[in-house]
Amino acid sequence: MKQRVTTVSWNHGALKILDQTLLPDKVAYVSCTKLSQVHEAIRKLRVRGAPAIGVCAAWGVYLGLHKSKAKSAKQFINELNRVTAYLATSRPTAVNLFWALDRMTRQALKYPAYSPNELKEILFNEAAHIAKEDSDLCDRIGKFGEKLFRHGDTVLTHCNAGSLATAGSGTALSPIYAAKARGKKIKVFADETRPLLQGARLTAWELMQNGVPVTVICDNMAGSVMAKGKINKIIVGADRIAANGDTANKIGTYPVAVLAKYHNIPFYVAAPSSTFDFAIPDGGHIPIEERHADEVRRGFGKLTTPENVDVHNPAFDVTPNELITAIVTDQGVFYPPFTRTLKKIKNENH
Repeated sequence: MKQRVTTVSWNHGALKILDQTLLPDKVAYVSCTKLSQVHEAIRKLRVRGAPAIGVCAAWGVYLGLHKSKAKSAKQFINELNRVTAYLATSRPTAVNLFWALDRMTRQALKYPAYSPNELKEILFNEAAHIAKEDSDLCDRIGKFGEKLFRHGDTVLTHCNAGSLATAGSGTALSPIYAAKARGKKIKVFADETRPLLQGARLTAWELMQNGVPVTVICDNMAGSVMAKGKINKIIVGADRIAANGDTANKIGTYPVAVLAKYHNIPFYVAAPSSTFDFAIPDGGHIPIEERHADEVRRGFGKLTTPENVDVHNPAFDVTPNELITAIVTDQGVFYPPFTRTLKKIKNENH
């Protein structure tokens, strides 16, 4: 695998973010020196993918506080609470965002007697640890997931869940990279992933950068391609997974899962343990982000619908657990019944 681009990193007093809204035309970075810039980068999808959003949020907390003039730990924690509350409003569905914010807060609260400068160091180290941890989690997902793929497989994926969506090799794409490293020849069909084309713009670009054969198809071609026998495995990422295994992922994932069930094709979800939300029993409790209508009306700047037509533009849908063959995690591959098997992850996380 070639040296992958770094999605999010701390660089000389600024948060450096690969601007994914410019890909594949241009590889450019945004340098965030203000908390509002981090919020905008998450909200505007300059950084996207649940794990990468979590890493970005962790660094965002430190960015928002590293110049704090608080005189006491109490004042510093009050500022910390304001920073995390603000970042929490950037996107509602990806649980890694809230997981990272909560983790940064809990880490600071462990040291009530520390000075503000000492707490800043604590937060810096925790953000760096979250980023390194995410990279390691991706490697473990790849290690467990590659065993599901055989030499000669053709795999369909939806949206982007590779290195661009994480601080490492990815979630859904990590097993493909690991399989390739073991000499398995894997081909990929990438759904275009409307309306923002993350599959066509990002997944295809990333796979080509890493020497994996990839073919882009429009979202509405997936069923036809399956019917022709051109797909024998499907793997996608996740933005939030409920206690029963119901999974929120980019809009369009649910119909792919339905089609996979009809055509008897294994449908896998890949995600780190931080993506599981055991506080909610099922997918009906997952908040779904509704994005601006102009993403559909004026895709990439061109009017493609009547000017004032009503638009429904949810960013995610929920795939019921009964459509999922297995969930690949950094702790292993889990099969139904998920309400029982996923308890191992719950116990590890607590």
